[in-house]
Amino acid sequence: MSKGSTIGDKPIKEQYLVSGFLVLFLIHSTQIGVGVLSFQRSVVKSAGYDGWISVLLAGVVVSLIISCMYILLKRANGDIITIHRQIFGKWIGNGFSILVGVYFMALAILVLRSYIEIVQVWIFPDLPTWVALSFAMLFFYYVVAGGFRTVVGLAFLGVVIPSLLFPLLLLPLEYAHFLNILPIWKHTFTEIALGARDTTLSFLGFELLLMYYPFLKQNEFTQKWAQLGAILTTVTYTIIMVVSLVFYSEEQLNRTIWATLTLFKVIELPFLERFEYIGISIWLILITPNIALSLWAASRCAKRVFHMNQRLALVLALIIVAAAIAFLPTRQEINLFNEWMGTVGFYFCFLYIPLLVLLQTIVLKVRRNKHGQTMDV
Repeated sequence: MSKGSTIGDKPIKEQYLVSGFLVLFLIHSTQIGVGVLSFQRSVVKSAGYDGWISVLLAGVVVSLIISCMYILLKRANGDIITIHRQIFGKWIGNGFSILVGVYFMALAILVLRSYIEIVQVWIFPDLPTWVALSFAMLFFYYVVAGGFRTVVGLAFLGVVIPSLLFPLLLLPLEYAHFLNILPIWKHTFTEIALGARDTTLSFLGFELLLMYYPFLKQNEFTQKWAQLGAILTTVTYTIIMVVSLVFYSEEQLNRTIWATLTLFKVIELPFLERFEYIGISIWLILITPNIALSLWAASRCAKRVFHMNQRLALVLALIIVAAAIAFLPTRQEINLFNEWMGTVGFYFCFLYIPLLVLLQTIVLKVRRNKHGQTMDV
């Protein structure tokens, strides 16, 4: 049995564990989703041509939060449910864990609904949402019901295959105006920090580590791979941001909803007129790990809190996701939901997780002192 492969006092069987280096693919695949297609617009509104600095700053903060998560998880030797019970007790801790499970389902709703909207706008304008949703529900039940290792395999493919597409995003540099980003740091630190906050929605997904940490072999030694995954995401976002800044004008970025997707229009092939269709199709491979891992985490959370069968929890999660998407029929509702998730994700990742580290430190110190006093007596 690999060291640390337990949840509380219950060991996890070796057959359910995955190699620690795969956390690199899990972190990166869950961060690169539909957000990368449209993050430039919100960043430029705050930081202008210094937006690439905002992206780098956000990446640094994400790496710090990953370090905080490893502190929490190593101490608890479990997942977020174990952490909550350790700090707040069983009943209050389970209440917070239920909220986290709802948050994971919201992540799946966010990614799936955003992708369906892109397909409807760019490829099939008359495609009913329920048709795409029906196929998606069947597919994700099949994948997630296969277990965590199946989801990890999907995450691996979700990084390797789309990476072949990434060099094509550099082709617009043929029309680049590099003077756009000069002079560097024209905006105040406050404006750049606001731009970094606006990238929150794009960087979300790394917090799923709080659920799958116990399924990593020698999990306490995997932080280097998690950090490499986050660094790879930061580099990817920064490069795309720089390409966008030197290709578009600031005004164009303010008006373009899917700036990254629009870059594909520059690509011209003799046998293919609309390359963005290929880009959108390949992006499906990229966003599926986001949704699958979020659904797995939500169903796993329900299993741990309510002691129910995880497949049943998965079915319930899929029903809730489908029902929620039905209430997001137009661009206006989708935007509102995206903004709400960006706010919730910001507070959860960048405020709540550091707060948990502080509370856990206090609780463990109090228990240690109490235990020491008892031993003295």
